[in-house]
Amino acid sequence: MITFKTKGSFKNTEKYLKNCKELDVLFILKKYGRDGVIALSQATPKDTGQTASSWDYVAEATKKGGSITWTNSNNEFGAPVAILIQYGHGTGDGSYIEGIDYINPAMRPIFEKIANDIFEEVSKI
Repeated sequence: MITFKTKGSFKNTEKYLKNCKELDVLFILKKYGRDGVIALSQATPKDTGQTASSWDYVAEATKKGGSITWTNSNNEFGAPVAILIQYGHGTGDGSYIEGIDYINPAMRPIFEKIANDIFEEVSKI
């Protein structure tokens, strides 16, 4: 069992947490959702350009925070082409096409910017 005692008030803590709750996380998530789509589109290897132009995102704010989901709607025979490019895939004649890690390098700066902006916003409170 863990026990702790305190003297005084949690007034400042409660005020800070209330202000954090009112933070407009969705605005930041939408901004970086769009930036992520641009970064992914530019980084996607282009044959026809269809996969590069098929990126989109969904930004959601929840009671516990928020999330951004990047999607790519280009599918071949039911398989997501963006994932096939990223991780590689077998072909119909039995050969294998090695994957190209293009998603992680494209998204790393976006993730860093999100973390910095969220930290900056929380620090203002």
